[in-house]
Amino acid sequence: MTTSILAYASYVPAYRLGSDSGVRGNRAVASFDENSTTMAVAAARALPADELERVDSLWFATTSPAYLDKTNASAIHAALQLPPHVFASDLIGSGRSTAGALRAASAQGGLVLAADVRVGKPGSSDEKLGGDGAAAFVLGEGPGVADVLASTSTTGELLDRWRVPTSVTGEQWEERFGFERYAELVRTTVDRVLAQAGVDAVDHVVLASGNSAVVKRAGALVKGQVSTVTSPLGFSGASDLLVALAHVLDRAEVGQTILLVSAVDGADVWLLRTTDLLPARRQPVPLERQLADGVPVPYPTYLSWRGLLAREMPRRPEPERPAGPPSLRGGGWKFGFVGARCTQCGFVHLPPVPVCRSCGASQQMEPAPVSRLRGRVATYTVDRLAYSPSPPVVDVVVDFDDGGRCAVEVADADPASVEVGTEVEMTFRSLFVAGGVHNYFWKAKVVPTEAGIGTEESA
Repeated sequence: MTTSILAYASYVPAYRLGSDSGVRGNRAVASFDENSTTMAVAAARALPADELERVDSLWFATTSPAYLDKTNASAIHAALQLPPHVFASDLIGSGRSTAGALRAASAQGGLVLAADVRVGKPGSSDEKLGGDGAAAFVLGEGPGVADVLASTSTTGELLDRWRVPTSVTGEQWEERFGFERYAELVRTTVDRVLAQAGVDAVDHVVLASGNSAVVKRAGALVKGQVSTVTSPLGFSGASDLLVALAHVLDRAEVGQTILLVSAVDGADVWLLRTTDLLPARRQPVPLERQLADGVPVPYPTYLSWRGLLAREMPRRPEPERPAGPPSLRGGGWKFGFVGARCTQCGFVHLPPVPVCRSCGASQQMEPAPVSRLRGRVATYTVDRLAYSPSPPVVDVVVDFDDGGRCAVEVADADPASVEVGTEVEMTFRSLFVAGGVHNYFWKAKVVPTEAGIGTEESA
């Protein structure tokens, strides 16, 4: 049985650290209403819908889970409207969690999601060299964009990078210590996988590691004949390996070999070969274009989003903690954004109701999923006094292309970009966190004027 990569996609949040942060480059940062769960959903929604329909397991890797002692993958499962029989599980703790997810999916097929929000102390290398992002890969049997030729792993214990559960930011040992151990592990493991596959040299090398010395010397450590690549986001935690692989798949040619190397708490290596299906099945928006489309965020605002700077919130009542019973009863609407269509007259109700407002028919409804539909702004308001970590709040009433109208908040809102008739699409976000509970729901996102950029839809 040959395991293949059937589809892939990456997600880069809209915001970038501004020049006032002292960070050079294009450091991607998640918005205040984004976390690893919502970014994983965004990456998965960029996959072809037919590939999502085929998966029978979901593996979610992250080092920055929204919840501990609760499965985050179940919220992703609900947002993607996957069938109940699809197994969903978290793999949490380090960048190696992604290697575990890949091994699980390689054995039985499935959807691998990796996402992280990287937080470093102000001015630290983690802040400067990190990046927030997500990636989604579907693995299984059948024709895909790349075949797995061989894989192997080596485990090694070393104190190189760590973070205790109660801490927001992590710690690192002196990088040269980690590099010496990782260099030995990587070279040994790479030699083993190449011997296993009977290959002497590879075209591309993808190397992921939280040790900056390993990243700096990637080309000397393992060299590809065409390219040796690390994540263009900077170190993005659990998503680092797959984000970098997506970057290579965006550019690789048919029949080329890719050596995928993870140097985190050991070494995990895969050897891939691209197929003739790759050019037609690349992700709809290349990673390079996603990274280029950024909006600067003031440094104090960013620090307040991460809880590293206390700012006075608007003097308004704070939201109450969402309760479990209503969330369960309205799960299809809250997580899947599924309305109801009257089978008698076709009127679409958002949110769903049992009695049609148009024709009065009772209990004659069928599900009407709208999360993948686009719509246009019918009217809007800009609220500069609302309780929000990032005022002002822009609320819009959206008329959806396939019927239905509802009021929602705008994500990554720039009031100047919203007017009557503006085209929007939906994105899964956290409205607020109260009492430790994430109130997940959907927001509208302005569709860029240049078609395709920033969209979560598949081509």
